[in-house]
Amino acid sequence: MRSSRSLYSLRAIRQSSFTNSSRSLRNAPVARIAPVQTLRHSSSTPNTNTNKTSTSPPPTPPNSSVDPTEVTHFNALASSWWDPHGPSRLLHLMNPLRHTFISRCLNGTPHTSKAPSALPTENKLRYLDIGCGGGIFAESAARLPTTASVTAIDPTPSVLAIAESHKRRDPTLTSPGRLTYLNTSIEHLPIPQKPQEDAYDIVSVFEVLEHVSAPGPFLEMAMKQVKPGGWLVMSTIARTWTSWLVTNVMAEDVLGIVPKGTHEWSKYVNEAELRAWFLERGWGRIGNEMRAQGVMYIPGFGWKEVSGSEEWGNYFFAVRRPVEQ
Repeated sequence: MRSSRSLYSLRAIRQSSFTNSSRSLRNAPVARIAPVQTLRHSSSTPNTNTNKTSTSPPPTPPNSSVDPTEVTHFNALASSWWDPHGPSRLLHLMNPLRHTFISRCLNGTPHTSKAPSALPTENKLRYLDIGCGGGIFAESAARLPTTASVTAIDPTPSVLAIAESHKRRDPTLTSPGRLTYLNTSIEHLPIPQKPQEDAYDIVSVFEVLEHVSAPGPFLEMAMKQVKPGGWLVMSTIARTWTSWLVTNVMAEDVLGIVPKGTHEWSKYVNEAELRAWFLERGWGRIGNEMRAQGVMYIPGFGWKEVSGSEEWGNYFFAVRRPVEQ
């Protein structure tokens, strides 16, 4: 595959790579897996957005990956963002695993080992949290002794207002430059002119990729914010019949642990698609510079790491920017 055939919405690597999933889906109440670019406009995929508020979404700026329907949906959830037993409960429970995964990336340890207590870096780290929501990860990252600063961006104004309000409860987060919230999208964030000096050690994209309208251009903009030798770290959901059953049917419709309309199955991105897409661009070609870890939510026990589940459910994914770029 050549980079000139860029994924301006992440495409599947090859149709044949989804043969087994496609066979399973033929008898399931959802559409067969198709390349991602067709899923963006497919009318045959399950319609999981019908429960989103009917309020007219705000206009989206030109050349933006922001889905205005998603902004409207999450605005409606803003007031409950910091309720550990509310609609964002699963995000609160997942947060410790985010830090564990990042620590392993920075330390170059296998994903089967325990998270180290300290990071092997002489200099403190600069974070950019894209799609920060109410600030669950951003706040926790800003409190780490290894952190220099956290910049957190989100296009959803009501949610970001909640993040700012919650930040003021902790005096350690209000020191200048420690934690900065910006109501903007990645497309409108200035591109670092001197990446080695101005870019970020860690760029995080947690539970965001499955909510943007065009993941390819979105990721290309995120990549520009990563310092050479830094990491782009994300979490998302594989696009399989199992994930549809778990996230759309069980989590939203049956158990009600996730607000209805949160997930749109056609926007899910498979781990193999991400891996091939980044390899095309020269990222993650050396050793442990690209890695994934599957995770599963088990009612009563919380989120657990499950090796191999990145192929069919929720997963973390990280890729390191080459030092020479």
